[in-house]
Amino acid sequence: MIQPKLDYYTMGHGVTAFSTTRHGGFSTGNYAALNINRYCGDNEEDIRKNREALCETLGISDDRLVMPHQVHLTKVATIDEQLLSLNSTERQEALEGFDALMTNLRGVCIGVSTADCIPILLYDAEKQAVSAIHAGWRGTVGRIVEKAVEAMREAYGTQPQHLVAQIGPGIHMDSFEVGDEVYAAFGQAGFDMASISKRYAAAGGSSKWHIDLPECNRQQLVAAGLQEENIKVSPICTYQQADDYFSARRLGINSGRIFTGIILK
Repeated sequence: MIQPKLDYYTMGHGVTAFSTTRHGGFSTGNYAALNINRYCGDNEEDIRKNREALCETLGISDDRLVMPHQVHLTKVATIDEQLLSLNSTERQEALEGFDALMTNLRGVCIGVSTADCIPILLYDAEKQAVSAIHAGWRGTVGRIVEKAVEAMREAYGTQPQHLVAQIGPGIHMDSFEVGDEVYAAFGQAGFDMASISKRYAAAGGSSKWHIDLPECNRQQLVAAGLQEENIKVSPICTYQQADDYFSARRLGINSGRIFTGIILK
């Protein structure tokens, strides 16, 4: 039997937190092998089998695996019993256009899809609530992490200093070359550019800006009130390790996606 290979995170005794790898699934080509994202062009039957294998590994039913259709904005969806009661078509419509999820339901896996963008998981052990966030460069500039922390505060009474955060695998600064307009967007958003950017030599004797997306989001977590010792950052660069983790920059947009999820036990 094919067994999904997952990277698990230690965030506390009350949760299971993980990211999928490219290993232990049924998809082929640039989707090989473990892709559960229906929005990137993969074969639907392979996706179904991958979801089934992942749910079996996690010990949940398929209807308890929840992921949004992300659009690189900053909206946060609350996953409650009302949403879970919807049929698959209604649920898909309800989760259109969200880049972060949060819930206080037990036995429900919420997660986001990435392939170079940065996934972030949050766990509030005191209030027993979790969040999963997709932060590409646009979402990072839009401060989606800070908005998700605030959404948890409003919904569940979360105190940021009690949150534990895991920043998952994504593209790192050495590999994340950006245009001047993207560099300018981070500056206009108030980031400390000296700490999150660097110029690297490029072809023809020129140089290009690179942005440190994991660090940008780590700084946002601190700004939102998290304790620095409660924030962990994955060392995985998806671009550099595309054999094991999906990278849209390395494989093209018609490729699979990492799923980073969290479940309240």
